[in-house]
Amino acid sequence: MKNFKNQVAAITGAASGMGRTLAVELAKRGCHLALSDVNELELAKTAELAGRHGVRVTITRLDVADRAAVFAWADQVAKDHGKVNLIFNNAGVALSANAGTVSIADFEWIMGINFWGVVYGTQAFLPHLKASGDGHIINTSSLFGLMSVPTQGTYNASKFAVRGYTEALRMELDLEGAPVSATCVHPGGIATNIALAGKIDPALEKATGVSADTQRRRANKLINVTTAESAALQILAAVEKNARRVLVGPDARMLDKMVRLLGSWYQPLVMRQLKRMNAKSRQSDNSTARA
Repeated sequence: MKNFKNQVAAITGAASGMGRTLAVELAKRGCHLALSDVNELELAKTAELAGRHGVRVTITRLDVADRAAVFAWADQVAKDHGKVNLIFNNAGVALSANAGTVSIADFEWIMGINFWGVVYGTQAFLPHLKASGDGHIINTSSLFGLMSVPTQGTYNASKFAVRGYTEALRMELDLEGAPVSATCVHPGGIATNIALAGKIDPALEKATGVSADTQRRRANKLINVTTAESAALQILAAVEKNARRVLVGPDARMLDKMVRLLGSWYQPLVMRQLKRMNAKSRQSDNSTARA
C-alpha cells in the first residue's frame, strides 16, 4: 500500500491510545475511517479529532469479543463507505495473574478480546478487503508476543497467539496471490492507559506482597517508553512498506535481539530483575503504610 489517501480504514480500540493516534494520523493522510470501541464517549472524541481533517468518519460501539457484532460491523462499514481497504485489529486489555491459578473466567475474558477479537476482525473484513483490490490487515500483538514474563502468562498466551495466527495468515495470502497482505505489530512500552486499566488477580497481591495499585503504577512507568503518536507513525510506515512484522519502540527492538541471542536463557535474567523490583516495591509499600 503506497499511500492512504481516499482509502477506508477500520480500527478497533479507537477510543484511546494507539487506536486514537492511528485514526488521527490516517485522517491527516486523507484516509476515511470506521472507528469502534466499547467507550462511546471517548470514541466520539476520536471521531471529532479525526474529522477535523476533512475525511468521513463513522463510529460504532463494539465489543470485539462478540463475533456476530464484529461481522455485522464489517458489513456495515462496507455499506457505509463503499469499500474497506484496511482493518487495524488494535483493541486489547491487560491482566496480571499467575498462570497456574488464574480463573478460567479471566483467562477467557482476555483471550476473547486480545485473540478472538483479532480473529473475528480478520475473518469479518477479509472478503471486503479482497473486494477492494488493495487490502491490508494489521494485527496488534506485543513485545510480550515475543517473550514471556511472570504474571503475564494469559497476556503472553493471547499475544503469542496473535503472532502465530498473523504470520500464518500472511503466508497463506502470499501463496494465494490475494490482493491483501498482513502485518503483525509488536509494540514495546507505549504510553497508553492499558496498564492502569488492566485487571490484577487479588491472589497475585498476596503471592507477591505488592499491592495492586503499586503493580499498576510500576507497569505504567515501565511502558512509558514510546508515545502513542510515535507508535502510529512506525506502524503506518510498516504498512506502506508491506512489512511482515514491526517492532515498535527501542525496548521492543532491544529485547527482541536479546531473546534471539539468548533463546530461553533470557528467562533467568527476567526473573532476577523482577525479584529486585518486587523487593523494592514491598519496601516502598511498607514505608508508605508506616507513614
